[in-house]
Amino acid sequence: MSSLGTTLISAGAALVAGMCLAATGLLQQKAASKQSSDDQFSLRMIWNLVRNRRWLAGIGAAVGSYLFQAVALATGPLSLVQPLVVSELVFAIPISARRHRHRLGLREWAGLLAVTGGLAVGIVAADPHRGHPIQPFSAWIWPLVGVVAIATAGVFVGKAISGPVQASLFALGGATVMALQSALFAATIASLRADIAHTFVTWEPYALIVASFTGLFLVQNAYQAGPLAASMPVMDAVLPIASIGLGIGLFGEHVRTTLFGLTGATVGIALLVTGIIMLDTSPLIRRQQREERKQRGEAASPSAAAAAGTSAS
Repeated sequence: MSSLGTTLISAGAALVAGMCLAATGLLQQKAASKQSSDDQFSLRMIWNLVRNRRWLAGIGAAVGSYLFQAVALATGPLSLVQPLVVSELVFAIPISARRHRHRLGLREWAGLLAVTGGLAVGIVAADPHRGHPIQPFSAWIWPLVGVVAIATAGVFVGKAISGPVQASLFALGGATVMALQSALFAATIASLRADIAHTFVTWEPYALIVASFTGLFLVQNAYQAGPLAASMPVMDAVLPIASIGLGIGLFGEHVRTTLFGLTGATVGIALLVTGIIMLDTSPLIRRQQREERKQRGEAASPSAAAAAGTSAS
């Protein structure tokens, strides 16, 4: 097949992966946003979500996204695939706003385009290349400490404040852990290719399981804490940046350090930060969050009334 053909396959698969991720965010955020604030950061919330068909459909969409991403990465470079995958923002957030019977204004569209464009510019300018995923445990110590510190700070600072920024901070913690999950997945795959039997006496596969469940737990709390526009842009921004950072620092991956590469990365990060701030401070997004909290309160009131009646009798 010609290089043009493989590029088209890669681009098409990446776009479908982005649509699947958009469906994942929409389905899971809608389910998580109805969970009581009292259940935040509790296993009870996850148990309730596991029994929710909409949330499980979101898991199915996520699996579909991973499969299409695998096809895209097998036929094209990361610098092409990742910007197309994060096009989920352009699908998911307008649909989420429509679900709330709101219309995105110029500020919200500008924020979305800034996040998406910043990611595309930064990744294309950096042009990351693969490194060596199999590393000794000593090389993992500081990356593990860094991920735990960022995730912990995101959770504790987020719990101390309110508003869409809370969801963004929880998303920061979740995306950082998910980036570690990606690094552990790459190491596990490389180990399986080298020696299948030896893989299961190493620590990476088991750390991968822990990171996967922890990342899922943090992301669901981000969805519960605020509208999709407050959490999804942060996750889409932090995940590739943290993954590339782990790749460079841990696996010895290479990025473009020419004037073009450094300038593009700087511009991309500036656009990312600007877009996230525009969305987090948007009056429309804050109104969506107030509506979701009101809906949770209305959903909880019948059960509270029933509990009060039972205790009175």
